[in-house]
Amino acid sequence: MRRLTILEYISLDGVIQAPGGPDEDGDFPYGGWSAPFDDPVVDEALGASHGGPLDLLLGRRTYDIWAGYWPLAGAGPIADAFNAANKFVATHRPDSLNWGPAEGFGPDIAEEVRRIKAKAGPDLVLWGSSTLTPVLLGHGLADEVVLIVVPVLLGTGKRFFAEGTPPRELKLIRTRTGASGVAVLTFEPAGPLRTGTFGQDAN
Repeated sequence: MRRLTILEYISLDGVIQAPGGPDEDGDFPYGGWSAPFDDPVVDEALGASHGGPLDLLLGRRTYDIWAGYWPLAGAGPIADAFNAANKFVATHRPDSLNWGPAEGFGPDIAEEVRRIKAKAGPDLVLWGSSTLTPVLLGHGLADEVVLIVVPVLLGTGKRFFAEGTPPRELKLIRTRTGASGVAVLTFEPAGPLRTGTFGQDAN
């Protein structure tokens, strides 16, 4: 079964909306908030996740934004990887997936992702979906979570771990920090949330 990595730029207050550019997501006032913090550690992290063959798992909104950008971005390691990847898209309109190769899947997200993971092919990368992420974590379908933490507070915008995210623990397995202040944190899911009292073993 192929591995699934969730990867996302995230602000200190948990926002993931429109990190890449001013026009990335409509009227969001702070589009492009990650750009001033471009850093070699981010390039290394992206190279590790995107340096070989991969398939993409995407929410419909991310797919639509990327479909308007990556086919026009010109040749480059990430553009080439994304354009060539099979794109599995959560959508009710699979007939409108014009940036291919692409395949839509329906409302039973957990079952569909199990099916996709069981298919032969390269590992999967999910970029930023506050809809898909809670389902994948809740059903144990994510193998790794990579957060590119940018030292900004946005105060508004779509948050990565939205209300309704199931309580879970993540094990930090790698930390890289850059001169810009950005941090790349790599986690593995570590099971259900434990609770306890300071000075006592967690239950």
